[in-house]
Amino acid sequence: MNKSELIEHIAKQADISKAAATRALEALIGGVKTTLKKNNSVSLVGFGTFSVSKRAARAGRNPRTGATIKIKAAKVPKFRPGKALKDAVN
Repeated sequence: MNKSELIEHIAKQADISKAAATRALEALIGGVKTTLKKNNSVSLVGFGTFSVSKRAARAGRNPRTGATIKIKAAKVPKFRPGKALKDAVN
């Protein structure tokens, strides 16, 4: 399912227009991004938790040349599914 299919699904399930569903989805995504930028987490009970994890600097290898390169430390988003989501999938 891509973004436009998700918007269509939201519009149909919530009985709202596609424009309203688009605004709702964009607001959700924007809220999650803003919260993660502040190093906070977003918990949706029954769905899961979005959080930020720190990845340490490390050495990597250039696949073309085989030369060792330095990879900078970074913050990466993580998603941990909730029990209800895990149960729904299984």
